[in-house]
Amino acid sequence: MSHAVLSPSSASRWLSCTPSARLEMQFPDKAGDFALEGSLAHEFGELRLKRYSNIIDEPEWNKKTSELMENRFYSESLEEYAENYAAFVWEKYQLAQKTTADAVLRIEEKIDLTAYVPEGFGTGDAVILADGTMEIIDLKYGKGVQVSAVENKQMMLYALGALDMFGFMYAIHTVRMTIYQPRLDNISEWEIPAEELLIWGANELAPRAKMAFAGEGSFVPGKHCQFCRAKAQCRALAEKNLETAKHEFDDASLLSDTEISKVLEQMDIIKNWMSAIEEYALQAALNGKTFPGFKLVEGRSIRKYVDEKQVADRLMENGYKESAIYEPRSEERRVGKECRSETYRCIIRPEVESYDRCSGYKNRSP
Repeated sequence: MSHAVLSPSSASRWLSCTPSARLEMQFPDKAGDFALEGSLAHEFGELRLKRYSNIIDEPEWNKKTSELMENRFYSESLEEYAENYAAFVWEKYQLAQKTTADAVLRIEEKIDLTAYVPEGFGTGDAVILADGTMEIIDLKYGKGVQVSAVENKQMMLYALGALDMFGFMYAIHTVRMTIYQPRLDNISEWEIPAEELLIWGANELAPRAKMAFAGEGSFVPGKHCQFCRAKAQCRALAEKNLETAKHEFDDASLLSDTEISKVLEQMDIIKNWMSAIEEYALQAALNGKTFPGFKLVEGRSIRKYVDEKQVADRLMENGYKESAIYEPRSEERRVGKECRSETYRCIIRPEVESYDRCSGYKNRSP
């Protein structure tokens, strides 16, 4: 995982809000299960592409595949998504070979970005080099946000680095950037003339990267704050959201459709920020910090099983009889009706005794 001050994956943020990169360094990088799952998908995709390219032989392929299958995030669907990605890249490479016999496919290429970004580096999932066009392909395994390749700053950084490293090998006049996001059925492509990309790199990227590396410039809150590690305590973001919340509308009684649209435009940013504040306050309270007017309590939530078939299959694997899982005659799964109670902690106002995640606040004092 990259530990660069100016990470390519957060380029859209530090290019917009240059001091944010240094500010974020005060906070731990909490790469959760989603990131680890994505890393496993990338490993499977890399392994399959190396098999296609005859970089590894059959015994090594079997050994490494078995090792990856032991990962706790492994699933057949993950492997299938990764294999589909590899097949997609390989087809692209074969098309490039039809126009350029000596076209090259670089797999998980370490890309040097220091020509534009201080201490900058990254990894290109797949880079296809051929006469005329260079293509950068990036596997996005997440399914929370659909990612577009159009003016994607991370992809543009990778493309500039790849041009700097390999541009002398071919007469490249066009750069194509492709996002492959299988769990959202999203394939996004965008092309830009190589010369135009180089101008952007010199005139916009390099100066702002220099500012960001030094921690200079003004804080600029916006949609790019979503994954910022500092967002819960960022004063600029708080001031913007609080200003939006206290906006004085024209009609004191009812909002117009236009005013509602203005609120909706900011809703995702505000909700994301409020969730970050709540999470930060909870963790701080668990570590002993107190917040005036709030206390730490235990709560309870009821969680229903979502994938009933998967649960039933897992129960049978662990020795449960089918009759204990399925209802007689109707064959309705009993596990589908089961709920699971979960306790947790939350931070609430003193007048509230407890909180139920399913139903909201409970046992309010009179």
